[in-house]
Amino acid sequence: MLDRQVKNSLRADIFRHLDGIVTAPTAYSLYSNSVLDYILEKGTVEIKSLARRFKANEGYLNVALHTLSSQGWIDYKINNENDTIEYTVNQNSNAAFKSFKLYEDVVGLMKFSARFHRRKFEKEPFLYLKTIINSYKNNYDLESVVEGTIEYQILKHIEGILVGPTIVALGMNGMFHKYFLESSFHPSEFHEDVESFSSLLDFFVFLGWFKKHNENYSFTEKGLFFARRASAYGVTVSYIPTLRRLDQLIFGNSNHIRDIDSSKEEQHVDREMNVWGSGGAHSSYFKKMDEVLIEIFNRPLHEQPKGILDMGCGNGAFLIHAYNVISLQTLRGAHLEDHPLILVGADFNQSALKVTRRNIIKSEIWAKLVWGDIGDPQSLAQDLKDNFKILLEDLLNVRTFLDHNRIWKDIPKAKRIKTSTSQGAFAYKGMRINNNALEENLRQHLELWKPYINKFGLLAIELHTISPSLISENLGKTPATAYNATHGYSDQYILELKIFRALAESVGLQLNQDASCRFPESDLATVSINYFEGKI
Repeated sequence: MLDRQVKNSLRADIFRHLDGIVTAPTAYSLYSNSVLDYILEKGTVEIKSLARRFKANEGYLNVALHTLSSQGWIDYKINNENDTIEYTVNQNSNAAFKSFKLYEDVVGLMKFSARFHRRKFEKEPFLYLKTIINSYKNNYDLESVVEGTIEYQILKHIEGILVGPTIVALGMNGMFHKYFLESSFHPSEFHEDVESFSSLLDFFVFLGWFKKHNENYSFTEKGLFFARRASAYGVTVSYIPTLRRLDQLIFGNSNHIRDIDSSKEEQHVDREMNVWGSGGAHSSYFKKMDEVLIEIFNRPLHEQPKGILDMGCGNGAFLIHAYNVISLQTLRGAHLEDHPLILVGADFNQSALKVTRRNIIKSEIWAKLVWGDIGDPQSLAQDLKDNFKILLEDLLNVRTFLDHNRIWKDIPKAKRIKTSTSQGAFAYKGMRINNNALEENLRQHLELWKPYINKFGLLAIELHTISPSLISENLGKTPATAYNATHGYSDQYILELKIFRALAESVGLQLNQDASCRFPESDLATVSINYFEGKI
């Protein structure tokens, strides 16, 4: 068994791996396009003029530099009142920027892998990977790699790109089934190209995840630790289709990468992988929501909602979980014959709806599954009323990590907007979004939902940002760098927890403190559970 200190160290590795998956392509893009040389020369740069100088998309350029700031390699200063952002070199900048050439091979691997299936192991990527692994094993010929140094930080990033996509592919393809976890196995049981696959497993032997005996492999305690947390990599790795195209996103025409049609497969994210990773990561939060569900559905029957709307249902995991909790642990569960529980799953993405439908059928429960846009509750309400005779306001509204994924809507310039305190970096199709406007946009978004929340409330898990300076002081303790980058590059808007709750309060939604919490329970909180009730 691993002791607590070892587990904390391995957990820190996961966070640093996630940092690396977003930081390596970001740093190398800025390095290879000479942006960093220019910043070193100038000392301090303002984002608007820097974007003009390099003919860059200001919004994504800001996300990129914000990412480097989160790693402690450049200082970030935002003045929301004047809408100015400056980046200034610090004591780490020169050494870090010069080391970014070390990312070249793994960024090349990211781009090369675009030619092959997203979640399968094929021979050509195996060969490419093998060369990089050999360089990594030799510490890229660096003389000294000590924890706390820039070299250590960068090698952990490289390790993250080698490990992250691999562990996700293994997890999605069944390698972490208990059959493999609990006994030794031969590579031929998992892949027909035994030689290539063995070379990959040998890398994990080097990392201490597997033991090898003759031609068979088995997990070590360290390997089991990572295997059981494979889904923690899923969401970040799912954005590699975006990360491998950062040159175009930051310096070219980014529109066709970001154009999203709900009827077509998305180009910027592997949605099935995203749903898989989300489902695994979200399950740990569901238990915290159980007490809210139990309290609501233990009320007198006439005071209960008719059912649940899971907006952004993903893979259907929460709908299934909620039904099981309510049916087995509440008063409502004993009266489902005469008071049936209406389950509605809505999602903007057709792929997610297909996954939900498959999982709902497998679980042998009933649910209405409909297309819906988080930014347009009125249309969803009309659809449910006209086609299914369901009133949205009669349901408990539930969503997991969704409000930040609304489509941006401009704020009229004439409207007075209060000065934001957010330290985030936000973009829409390349344009930088003013943080003051972003807060107002969220306020208006919550206001649209209020009529449908007043009666039975909103139970929401939400994702949040924290400042780059706080992240850089706590490397290995938070996944915030990865969250900020993947969501910043994909036009999603994660605000600080205090700001999110204050905006909900401003539109008349009362936070039930007893039913709400944050993770972790500190200033590093990047996830919250919130039960908002309409004020009477």
